[in-house]
Amino acid sequence: MGNVSSLVLVMDLAGVFIFGLSGGTLAVRHRLDLFGVLVLSMAAALAGGVARDLLLGAAPPATFRDDRYLWAALASGLAAFFFHRPILRLVKPVMVLDAAGLGLFTVAGCSKALDYGMEPLPAVLLAVITACGGGVLRDLLVTEIPRVLREEIYAVAALLGAVIVVAGGRLGLPDLPVAIAAVAATFALRVVSVVRGWSAPRAPGS
Repeated sequence: MGNVSSLVLVMDLAGVFIFGLSGGTLAVRHRLDLFGVLVLSMAAALAGGVARDLLLGAAPPATFRDDRYLWAALASGLAAFFFHRPILRLVKPVMVLDAAGLGLFTVAGCSKALDYGMEPLPAVLLAVITACGGGVLRDLLVTEIPRVLREEIYAVAALLGAVIVVAGGRLGLPDLPVAIAAVAATFALRVVSVVRGWSAPRAPGS
């Protein structure tokens, strides 16, 4: 139990910082001021985890019980504001950061749901909500169609990571290697799907 809680905390904080960078970088690209950058960064960083905790009945959410979450989100926003030039030199920087955050939040969400006694299917669903929630709010705030609703593989990548976490738990495998494998698989599927132009199936004739 303690190992799982510690792992969730590490994944959560790492995901908060990376998703915050993605939100802050997107805000800079939309030429928002410092306040706008911080708002978008914090929205991207914290929304998914808050939604997860509220659905689990873990109130108040970890964001408001542990100020490290808020500091990590603020730090990522300031990093995006002051160091956006080297970040933007990356190929598709928002997508790469988003994919990394997606993997981390997927593992944190699924692990915490299982730790709270959820069955595998609800735990997988909650992992997807955790992983996608911040990105959805981030995109809506700059009037973009959320990535989870676009053609590119997004929620499917989170599903893959969550299934790996559930399978690893059922097989009694060590938490850390399972978490690393799940993050890597989520990240890889997301990035490869963009590079290769993969998409989820469309309705026939649409």
